[in-house]
Amino acid sequence: MLNGKCHCGSVKFESKNFPITAVFCHCVTCRNINGSAFGSSAVILKDGFSIITGEEFIVGYESSPGKMRKFCSKCGTHVYATSSKKPENVILRIGCLESGHGVKPSKHIWVSQKESWYEITKNIPTHEEW
Repeated sequence: MLNGKCHCGSVKFESKNFPITAVFCHCVTCRNINGSAFGSSAVILKDGFSIITGEEFIVGYESSPGKMRKFCSKCGTHVYATSSKKPENVILRIGCLESGHGVKPSKHIWVSQKESWYEITKNIPTHEEW
C-alpha cells in the first residue's frame, strides 16, 4: 500500500498498487509545473487509487491536451495527474508519497529538453523523448 498527501495534509490518498514505472521527466512542462530541474513521477493503475480526504480541495489544470494535473487548492501541491491517452493510469508525484515507499525511478525521460545546468549523475537509462 502506498500512502501520500499534499504539503498541508488536506489531500490524502492511497494506492493498493505499486507503480508500473517511475521516471524523472525533464520536459519543459514538468520543469515549469514542479519549479525544479525535473518532475519525479510514478505511474499506478487507477483501480486501487483513492482520495482518502480532501477531494473538495483538488483542482485541475489541463497542461497539455488530455493531461489533467491535480493540485491541492489550499497549499498548491501538485499531487497527481491523469491522461486521456491512458485513462486506466494515475501519475503520482513521488515527492507526495510517505517516506519508506520504496519507489525508485528507473529512467530519465525527455532529456532532449533537460536544462544545461543540471547534470544527470545517476547510472540509469536516459531517453531523448518518451
